[in-house]
Amino acid sequence: MSLRHALLGLLVDRSASGYDLLKLFNTSLANVWPATQSQLYTELNKLAEAGLIAVAAEGPRGRKQYALTDEGLAELRHWLTETEPQHQGRSEVLLRVFFLGVVSHERAREYLADLSTLFAEESADLRELERSIDWEDGDLAVYGRIALEYGLRFNAMRQEWADWAIQQIK
Repeated sequence: MSLRHALLGLLVDRSASGYDLLKLFNTSLANVWPATQSQLYTELNKLAEAGLIAVAAEGPRGRKQYALTDEGLAELRHWLTETEPQHQGRSEVLLRVFFLGVVSHERAREYLADLSTLFAEESADLRELERSIDWEDGDLAVYGRIALEYGLRFNAMRQEWADWAIQQIK
């Protein structure tokens, strides 16, 4: 997934300002694809230059309201249906696990316990996010909840794995 396609997707239902998109991004996509404010605004400019979004309105202090163009919707549909998702095969967490044999058993268990705690905290953050969102009707809410559930289940699995791994170290 790219930031480009995430922004196009967020503009499907309604136009939004960069600020509104950043807020929506942080409450819906941050667990899937994090982005900084500068990355978001840079990408909005690129999307506008490419004709995939357009400035629908300008407000005070140069606030721009962006809307998806027909070309932007076509690009989003193309990306969804005709491109193969990139599967990231790298995990620094697992690379470190692979080499835990070079530290003491106690330190290896501590590392895994820290991971378990981290995964539990990430799950708690997602539960809090789930409670804070006003889940309105619409595709973004339905599919957003599905993505959130993936994050919850994934973190639960990772925490269970870390707890199991601790037990494997004699």
